[in-house]
Amino acid sequence: MLKKEIRILGFDDGAFVSRSKEPVPVIGVVFRGGTIIDGALKTEVTVDGADATDKIVKLINESRHKQQLKVVMLDGITLAGFNVVDIKGLNEQTGIPVIVINRKIPNIQKVKAALKKFPDFEQKLKAVDNAGEIKDCYVKDFKKIYYQCIGISDDTAREIIKLSSTRSYIPEPLRVAHLLATAFVKGESYGQA
Repeated sequence: MLKKEIRILGFDDGAFVSRSKEPVPVIGVVFRGGTIIDGALKTEVTVDGADATDKIVKLINESRHKQQLKVVMLDGITLAGFNVVDIKGLNEQTGIPVIVINRKIPNIQKVKAALKKFPDFEQKLKAVDNAGEIKDCYVKDFKKIYYQCIGISDDTAREIIKLSSTRSYIPEPLRVAHLLATAFVKGESYGQA
């Protein structure tokens, strides 16, 4: 049985222009369960780059919130286009379990085909493979979402997803991170996490 106020850090990226040289903001939001926001973090990553994992690891490891964090959530395994987060490396370098959430089941074969155009495609493909099997979870109003996890059991991951999905079927840390990241770039929040 999980504490209702388990500390969750959810990350999402801001909007960006394809092939832009400008860094893309990545916002992290610390939540207690799915009800209380405790803080926010910010970093930037390169469009289609290879720095997302390192930037997030550094941000977490230097955060005053780290000791209380029980799980990190990501809205998909890619940020800023095809800057793939290696969730296995993220888990190993922070010591914190990771859950990746997707509204729809990702087409891994299409993702892998798209990654082959990048010079560092082998590193990106390894990060995709490190994310593991895609599983489903029923949340609010029997809506199905998809997740991958590392460093945590499937039962516990599902329990955390359900506990933190209070306002919609997307966990609050990700929903709020999306709103903030969008507002940071566009001046106003919009769209779905």
